[in-house]
Amino acid sequence: MLNEIEEFKAYTGKPVYKCSGKRDLSFLGRFSFEMMKDFTGLSRVLTIIARGYMFRNGAPDVDYARRALCAWCSIPDKKTTAPKEEWQFRTDFSDLHEEFPELVDKTGKGWFYRHVHKVERFITKNSENMSKTTLSNAEPLKTKFDAAWRDKVKQYQVSLYSPETKGAWVLRFDDVLADALELGPLADKTIFFSDDEKERIKVLLPDGLPYEVAETVIAYCIANKPVDSDYVILPVSNFDAYFGNTSFSHKRLNLFPDTLLEREKQSFGVCRVKPNFR
Repeated sequence: MLNEIEEFKAYTGKPVYKCSGKRDLSFLGRFSFEMMKDFTGLSRVLTIIARGYMFRNGAPDVDYARRALCAWCSIPDKKTTAPKEEWQFRTDFSDLHEEFPELVDKTGKGWFYRHVHKVERFITKNSENMSKTTLSNAEPLKTKFDAAWRDKVKQYQVSLYSPETKGAWVLRFDDVLADALELGPLADKTIFFSDDEKERIKVLLPDGLPYEVAETVIAYCIANKPVDSDYVILPVSNFDAYFGNTSFSHKRLNLFPDTLLEREKQSFGVCRVKPNFR
């Protein structure tokens, strides 16, 4: 979560699908089942991707970053789909394969689309190593993902200036690109605490909150705290994916004492927090 460059690679490189036991969800990569089914947490994912491509050659190239987002999100058209009119939103960006071969293949299967379906096939193929909860997630990904993702990709393309209600509350590429432009190039924001600081953190930790989790979250808040605010937007869904399960959002985040982190109620996979350490 602190090394944005490595995070970018996790979203655009080749995933490794392996599992050592029923509690091992590493085959999901930097995603959770909730992110694949409800698309919570994709705001950060798309922003990281946009920043990675926008500043690839130094000066920001917004159009290049937008095309990269389209390629990553691409989903093939149905065989029965009629040709799109010029005013209609596309969801198949196979024409971007030559420019972004790592993000979309020749048939229009984007990175995220391929990853989700490789995950559901991996679960089915290795069912003996999967928990009941994991197995129950495979079928929705197989049968419901395509339709939901196609609708979501259309929403992403709604203009920032759309007067229609449907454009008021959805995440759009315009929002992602604006955030990417403001945040700038990707960076390694890793922070190291001194031995004294580590001891101060450990003294404040309640039972059930591992030091490694607390250290990562506190470091993230310090590294990403705006100059003009005491608060940080914590991407809770993305931390779940980073830690490999939903224990963070369901349990561990609530265990943080106010002396380390004041927090507000979670909403849409994020929450506003005020770091009180340092």
